[in-house]
Amino acid sequence: MSKKTIIAPVGDYIEDIFVSIREFPTERVILLAPKDKLDVANETKESLDKFKVPTRIVEIEGNIWEAIFKEVAKLKQFDPGDLMINVSTGDRESRCAATSAAFVNGLKAFAVQGDALMMLPVLKFSYYKDIGEKKMSLLKIMHDKSCCASLDELSKRSGMSLPLISYHINGNLKSEGLKTMGLVDTEEVKGKVKISLSTPGRMLLKGYIKSEEK
Repeated sequence: MSKKTIIAPVGDYIEDIFVSIREFPTERVILLAPKDKLDVANETKESLDKFKVPTRIVEIEGNIWEAIFKEVAKLKQFDPGDLMINVSTGDRESRCAATSAAFVNGLKAFAVQGDALMMLPVLKFSYYKDIGEKKMSLLKIMHDKSCCASLDELSKRSGMSLPLISYHINGNLKSEGLKTMGLVDTEEVKGKVKISLSTPGRMLLKGYIKSEEK
């Protein structure tokens, strides 16, 4: 078995990192630590040093979802190692973000239950290949935070008809829409459908989630 690079968010259950290095031959550990968890990260690094496991701390800032997606995407692109994500080591939000980041990047991930590891299924959100030019143009319009208080507004800004807007947002039996892909959120406000980018939608535009080539 090749040695693994273990990525782990730093949070309430950081001790679960030691279960993973016991179960997997570990080349190194990369800790994703928000500023308020840097002390915990440094203490964990000192403990891992005793096991002669090289450890790097990456400080993450801002929105925890975007930060974790960004770092995982960078590591996948530039790190030649065999990457795995320990999703159990963070707090509630960072654990969810780490799990999602593993899924959308097609990386192996695992959770820790007691003293045992549970491998998570390797998923790949291949439906992103179905994002055509028109859907992507709508996402770019919605990146403007002032848009869109209604589907009418999105229609005017995009130059698309309302039926076409509805098709791209809601999809049909043969094609998924941006809403079912999880890339936009809708909310009824004063009788109008307000539409905005979801967190995955924002991250897709920022390049943290890569659209697959057809």
